[in-house]
Amino acid sequence: MIYEKLKKIWHSQWEISSGKLIFILSLYFATVLDLSFWRFVWNIVEINSIAVAVFAFSLPFFIFLTLWMFFNLIYVKYVFKSLTGLLLLVSAAANYAMFTFGIFIDSDMYRNVIETDVQETLALITPISCLWVFVTGVLPLLLLLKTKIKYDHFGRELKKRLFNIVLSLLILAAFAAVSYKEYVSFGRNHNEVRKLINTFNYIYATGRYYQKEARRNREFVILDQAPEFMPAADAPKKLIVLVVGETARAANFSLYGYERETNPLLQKEDLIVFGNVEACGTSTAVSVPCMFSHMTRDDLDVTDAKFTQNVLDIAKLAGYQVLWRENDGGCKGVCDRVPTEDMRATKDEKFCKNGSCFDEILLEGLDDKLKNLESDTLLVLHTMGSHGPTYFERYPDEFKKFRPSCDTADLQNCSQEEIISTYDNTILYTDYVLAQLIGILKKYPQYQTVMLYVSDHGESLGENNIYLHGLPYAIAPDYQTKVPMFMWMSDVYAKYNGVDVGALKEKASKENFSHDNLFHTLLNLTDIKTTVYDQHLDILK
Repeated sequence: MIYEKLKKIWHSQWEISSGKLIFILSLYFATVLDLSFWRFVWNIVEINSIAVAVFAFSLPFFIFLTLWMFFNLIYVKYVFKSLTGLLLLVSAAANYAMFTFGIFIDSDMYRNVIETDVQETLALITPISCLWVFVTGVLPLLLLLKTKIKYDHFGRELKKRLFNIVLSLLILAAFAAVSYKEYVSFGRNHNEVRKLINTFNYIYATGRYYQKEARRNREFVILDQAPEFMPAADAPKKLIVLVVGETARAANFSLYGYERETNPLLQKEDLIVFGNVEACGTSTAVSVPCMFSHMTRDDLDVTDAKFTQNVLDIAKLAGYQVLWRENDGGCKGVCDRVPTEDMRATKDEKFCKNGSCFDEILLEGLDDKLKNLESDTLLVLHTMGSHGPTYFERYPDEFKKFRPSCDTADLQNCSQEEIISTYDNTILYTDYVLAQLIGILKKYPQYQTVMLYVSDHGESLGENNIYLHGLPYAIAPDYQTKVPMFMWMSDVYAKYNGVDVGALKEKASKENFSHDNLFHTLLNLTDIKTTVYDQHLDILK
């Protein structure tokens, strides 16, 4: 009986005029698909005067009318359903991501989406996310497909659309005249709010991204054509190992005073811990290019960085053997011109499952590579680290020390205690991997050896209903921007380079640092003389 009714409904067809449908769609997009925006407004706007009350009252109309005007412009007869379908599905997915994880959508977030790999994408596709998109995107689309849209003849349809657009503009102008001060103040004080207005945010972000990428076919910029490697006389070969952490926030390292013992092994090592370090960005797609670039965060252009000589290029040109070992989502263009080993491609069953590998795989076969170095070497290990939301897949079962854990990608189904415990287990495992790496390096006292660890960005674990990372830097919490950075240095390196380790530890504990320091510090560590070196940004100077 029910089946027959559903079948009858499905085979029936509704009829509606284009004007009414545009009105309904505008209302739907302004309400159901804009939940994150309205949550933000609810939490931010404090009605303490009649003027603010009028502004708050007008805001829903402002959003609706803007959408109504926009849809009147873009929805034309032959693309109405296909275009609406696309916007419904993308807006539903964006609405889920913003509402669930507290993210904002801008060109950098779009860059993250474009540059992410299949495994990272699959981690975000959960039963709840699929249900959300199905209910708020797919079902309305199915209704739309079953609806016959009535259009007037071209002249009359055009007049109606123009009337609606002019009417929208007049009403918006009236709102602006009455609440101009409040709108300007709200926009100035909360500039990030535009990144929450669904549909407009990702359309603008897409345009900005491709505007920047439009310059891709340009000449590669050489910063220094003849960098020189200038080691100390009779010095042993140098082995510099840079470990790029993933999504590790300083707040959860016991090296930084965290109450849980997440670094039991590293605390036994003689480390130089840099106490206050800021990331260049809040996402891998921004931070990693920035970390290896001579550009600072203030003048960074990610596209420019990809087409400019970086510190790995300079080291290779100076005569270093450079190797990038990958276990994350790619090097974001940084390693394109140096030898690279994608350890994930080995699919070693000892370390890999469900499409990703534990970071121990980065150490596999490393001993054999280090036994007989042919030249001074710069090795980069790009870890999977604490990449979410599937934190529980980042470590073997024996590192499931902190409980209760969140063994799902649907973070909203876990308590904050469960999420933090699972995340802490990832840090515990990172501690183990780095301790194993230091143990390997200690086996080669014939080299000048340094291990430098620094994370690309941090992570939000539910504080203020914000999860994961990628917030615009201006409003990102410290959890996303404060990252761990520490160094282990062999006695041989300290001796030949005249490093006062005690003084360096004191400097590390007192001063502020950032990813801006990495490029120039690596040049010092590798004894490379180049015209782009800035001693003021060199931690070791």
